[in-house]
Amino acid sequence: MRGLEAGQYRPLTESDIHSINETSIDILQEPGVQCNNIRALDMFEKNGAVVDRETKKVRIPRGMLEDAIASAPSRVTLCGRNDKDDLLLEGKRTHLGTGGTVLNVLDMETGKRRQTVIEDMKNFARLVDALDNVHFFMLPLYPNDIDVEDVDVNRFWWAMANTTKHVMGGVYTIDGVRNVINIAEHVAGSANKLRERPFISMVTCMMSPLIIDDTYGGLLMEVASHGIPVVCPAEPLAGATGPITLAGTVAVSNAESLAGVVLAQLTNRGTPTIYGTVATTMDMKSGYYLSGSIESGLINAACAQMAQFYQLPVYATAGMSDSKLPDIQAGYEKMATNIITALAGANYIHDAAGFLEFCTTISYEQMVIDDEIIGICMRAVKGIDTSLDSLARDVIKSVGAGGNFLTSTHTMKYCRSEFLNLSLGDRKSRKRWEKDGAKDCAERAKEKARRILAEHSPEPIPSEILENIRSVYPQLNIQYSSGGVQSLNNRRINKRQQDGC
Repeated sequence: MRGLEAGQYRPLTESDIHSINETSIDILQEPGVQCNNIRALDMFEKNGAVVDRETKKVRIPRGMLEDAIASAPSRVTLCGRNDKDDLLLEGKRTHLGTGGTVLNVLDMETGKRRQTVIEDMKNFARLVDALDNVHFFMLPLYPNDIDVEDVDVNRFWWAMANTTKHVMGGVYTIDGVRNVINIAEHVAGSANKLRERPFISMVTCMMSPLIIDDTYGGLLMEVASHGIPVVCPAEPLAGATGPITLAGTVAVSNAESLAGVVLAQLTNRGTPTIYGTVATTMDMKSGYYLSGSIESGLINAACAQMAQFYQLPVYATAGMSDSKLPDIQAGYEKMATNIITALAGANYIHDAAGFLEFCTTISYEQMVIDDEIIGICMRAVKGIDTSLDSLARDVIKSVGAGGNFLTSTHTMKYCRSEFLNLSLGDRKSRKRWEKDGAKDCAERAKEKARRILAEHSPEPIPSEILENIRSVYPQLNIQYSSGGVQSLNNRRINKRQQDGC
């Protein structure tokens, strides 16, 4: 079981939380949300919401909201193919991982940006499988070499085939949702086994401000109807699609997230539903979307507190950067938002590994660097153990004034666990560092990424399962050998698509 209990950082007071809650409830009643999906509109009206068919406005009463919150599970376990990779989303237990979905990658050989392809999906899944601090694999890219109608199954399949960690992703079509679930049921052994241990989950989106989109509303209901864990995150941009004040953006983001929870629970009462936020800020000088602002971290930390108030598991956002390269700016932006969102106890922090350039580009070496950044954040979350043995009273008495603790058995006992050991950071003398090539962190990360991709083999899916899946989904072009699973698909598409969440 991965993750640690957090909650040390609280940007909101109890009074603040109640004020935001009441503001969000008011927003859901007036002006309400615009729902562009007719089936969802019918469902809201049938269950007691005030619906204006002409404007498609839905006013969600307090009772409906409170009933949905009560019916949504407070504990959701997102499983891995192995139980060591399970994620318990409850309370203030925190986990960090990748996010989705970008169209570009920094090529490790050329250093230039290029379009992402399905081979990148496989490689990043294998990379994450080997990185201890990246807790889950949210599908981080769109494969530009796959036909549009085959994207959903290819994205999820190649992730499942190359990591045992939990796989979450956005979906594009109703058929895609059904096919991905069917493939996962094959891998799990049955539909019931997948529901018992869901190693996949799906994410849809709200459209800010206050819109349930026709397509994403339909996708949310489809996922919920199957009982698969689902997230419907809000993505207000403070100063553009949300109020410029952080409190106002938290209030509207909270209202949007809760509207998604209501729709999921109306569709299938009790379905595992994760409160979600992807809120950030706009650069008021350029009008650009910002991914690395400290205010983004504050908003997401505050939203984590709101989810904890409702006793709902929370999907939050941190660890992004507006830098174009794995440089100093990327480091400080990622550390700042990751650490405060993790310390706030957000359960599932996505986008925390690999992303650059306003969340449009993924980088192999940045993924490795972010694994180390996450490790540092989790050490802060772990905090200080003040047990009797850790306080070392008897050891201090034994050593006495003027002694040293280096040779103490107490030091030997804790020397590998008390301090975080960095695998990437440089702690050598200058003389040794120069002798080893005077490499900076990005170069060392690139070398580590290459080594993992050359040497790491993920746990394979059994060959009989592969054959069953291939017979049903020939568009995956699966070839199984002792070396694992390989894609033979090199088709190109021209239509640009992107999750947006």
